[in-house]
Formats: sequence, structure tokens, C-alpha cells
Amino acid sequence: MPTAETFSSSAAAAELAVVERGGFVESRHAGSAIVLAPSGEVIASHGDPQALILPRSSLKPLQAIACVTAGATLEGEKLAAATASHNGTERHADLVRRMLADVGLTEDALLCPPAWPADSDARARLTADHGEPSRLFHNCSGKHAAMLTACRASGWDTATYLDADHPLQVHIREVVERLTGDRIAGSVIDGCGAPVHAMSLESLARGLHRAGTSAESSPFALHRVAATLLRAVRENGWVVEGPGGDDTATIERFGLFSKKGAEGVQVLVAPDGTTVALKMLDGSNRAGSLVALALMARAGVVSVADVAEAAAERPGLRVLGGGRPVGVIRAVV
Repeated sequence: MPTAETFSSSAAAAELAVVERGGFVESRHAGSAIVLAPSGEVIASHGDPQALILPRSSLKPLQAIACVTAGATLEGEKLAAATASHNGTERHADLVRRMLADVGLTEDALLCPPAWPADSDARARLTADHGEPSRLFHNCSGKHAAMLTACRASGWDTATYLDADHPLQVHIREVVERLTGDRIAGSVIDGCGAPVHAMSLESLARGLHRAGTSAESSPFALHRVAATLLRAVRENGWVVEGPGGDDTATIERFGLFSKKGAEGVQVLVAPDGTTVALKMLDGSNRAGSLVALALMARAGVVSVADVAEAAAERPGLRVLGGGRPVGVIRAVV
């Protein structure tokens, strides 16, 4: 496993966004970013995209593709749920519950930790009803349900599906390496208990680019599955995060595939294959979606005016003073 020193460092970082309050720059978000053209050519690079990162939930699309190629039969909303980091509404919980029921399982089979809904309305309703945390409400429950679905399809043990040497996790590593084109640099345990694999930001971008330029008519199953997954996400944006979520807003407004990962990771893939991947070194996700959209605008995929309008509509990008807007978070790339 690489040492901490081999991961991204501040010395090579580029400034990606700033926080302004009353005309003063109060904070700066530094990190790395990379943009790939539909052809796969690198058309923009900031910071050090070759440094290793942990993709966290931005790896979910590749993990979901692996689950389907391992035998999981998932379509539409259920396929989108396999790559979601949802905010735990009852609609999300019901979707995951149905995924499990399809293969004769209940939430007890999930090995992600019990959680309260991240959605404030859902959490308030659950509290008012004297409810308790549930594995269904965990933001990674869709990924775990997809993993269990693959295990049922392939006859693999469902009690140990998170073990690094489990056939499913071995298959996931192989698929990740095939899509990124690189060997995995190391593996650790993600917040939900599943393995997550270290790689460079460019490797992550190339994996998503390969998925984004795949066709459902491809003679290769891996590429058919990848193309189907991205379509399912674009058609079911609510599944991926939920009300008020940056990923959901980006998918629904721009028609882009959007997936954030914890600790400041964000990826976007346009229908033509243009791909953006970035990592904020401070681990904050608040500016990631905005910066990624700004990079898509510079690549000519979306308009600068549309990005500015979308930014103005997102409360998380407003800087308040006394309850009133007194500044903004803005991209500087």
C-alpha cells in the first residue's frame, strides 16, 4: 500500500475556487483537476492529476458496472441506485428495499452501518414517528444492494460480500483496472465498509471516460453495461442524491452524469464523453460541483451563463451575513 506521502500534496495543488465575503477572499479551495475531450485527449490539467487519491463514492459507477457484469440484473431506477449516494428519503429506502426483495433478501443482509436520513424532512418525519436509524437510509445502501444482487446471481456468499478476497470484490478490482487502464495502487476501507481503491485522478477520469464513450450496441458486455448505467443515471437523477443535492441538480438541469465522492472528489461526464474529475485537498465538497461545471463550460459542453444561473440557485454557494447574502463561492479555473 502506498504511504501517505504518495497522495496529493499542497505543494502541487492549484487554486480551484475561492470564498468571497464582502469583496474579501476569505478562503481558498486548492486541489487538482483534469478534463478529457471526447477523444480522450487531456484538454485541461490543474494541480497534479497524477497524484494518488481515494475516489470514495466517485468510484461507485465502476463498482456498479462490475456488479452487473457479475450477474446483477438491474435496470432503470434500480441500476441508478447502484451508483447513488442518496440522502435517505423514504422513496430511496423503498427503492433499496425492493432491490433486496427481488433477490429474496431484507435490509438485515446489508452490511453498511445503520444511519439517519441525510434529508432533513425525512429525518424529521422519522424522528416524529419515533423511528430509528436503518441500513436502508445509509447513503450507500443502493451500492450494497447491488453487490448483494450480484452475489445472489453468481451463487456467492452474501454474508462476507465486503471481504477483500470475496469473489465479488476480486471481480470489482478487475473491472476497475480494465476501465481505468491502470493497476490499482492500493485498497482501504470506505466509510460504508466496502473496499475503495487508490488511483490517480487521471485514472479515475479515464475509467469514467471509457464508460461515457461506450455504446449500448457494443459487442462487448462491459461497454454495453457502462452505457446503460450512464443512461439510467441521466434518466433518474433523483436517485443519485435527492432533493437539494448537487448531483441531482446537475443531472436534471444539464443532462450530465454527475457523481461526487467524500473528501472533495467530483466527476462529471457529458453525453459526448467529455469528462471532468477533480479533488479538493481540504476535503470540502461545497465547491466541487461548481468547479466541475465551470470546467465543462470552458470545454464548451455547457454555457457559462447556464452555469452562473445554476450557481445562483444553489444555497450552498451563498455566503451569508446576518441572514443576507454578502458574498459567494466561485470557481477560479
